[in-house]
Amino acid sequence: VEVMRQVIERLRMSQVTIAYGMTETSPVSFQSVVDDPLDARVSTIGTIHPHLECKIIDPLTGATVPRGEPGELCARGYAVMLGYWNDEAATATAIDTARWMHSGDLAVMKDDGYVNIVGRLKDMIIRGGENIYPREIEEFLHTHPKISDVQVIGVPDAKYGEEVCVWIRLREGQSSTPEEIRDYCRGQISTYKIPRYVRFTTEFPMTVTGKIQKFRMREQMI
Repeated sequence: VEVMRQVIERLRMSQVTIAYGMTETSPVSFQSVVDDPLDARVSTIGTIHPHLECKIIDPLTGATVPRGEPGELCARGYAVMLGYWNDEAATATAIDTARWMHSGDLAVMKDDGYVNIVGRLKDMIIRGGENIYPREIEEFLHTHPKISDVQVIGVPDAKYGEEVCVWIRLREGQSSTPEEIRDYCRGQISTYKIPRYVRFTTEFPMTVTGKIQKFRMREQMI
């Protein structure tokens, strides 16, 4: 929100809004509007576009979750594609029999209908039956004064199925230990979300376009 406030003030871009969608949804399905309060306008993806439907579901059961609970974001309506060209299998994976487009994004809908994206379904960690959303832990660890950047992944574990692993890039001139990071988490986030594995790094594996490759991070931890 602070970054967008500076964009509005310094660049005089008073009508900035946030939009969300996929190529498969033509492409925008959610958007905030200029009349929204600044916080809602730039820290959420807004509300669903007219004449479209949305729901947020439990990725394991398919049931719609209550507002305020995270789940997979789905959309339905005129903007959703008919399917992938000559690829029925991929189409069936993305669009269910009721024509809901499954985004693969994890989201939370607030009581007022505004939606926040909280992560990717493929990045969700399931530890001992508990769903853990990496972005929640990442956002918390970004409040640590020594941390410049952080990425959270799940790694295989014989007892719990998966365990939480965090890769941390420290600020220049700083040093830390895994135990210091865990101590920072204790009492602030749920015990089962505290990273079992902590790795300090100077860089994250990335694509040529700058996207972080979490799958390569997982490979290096196995």
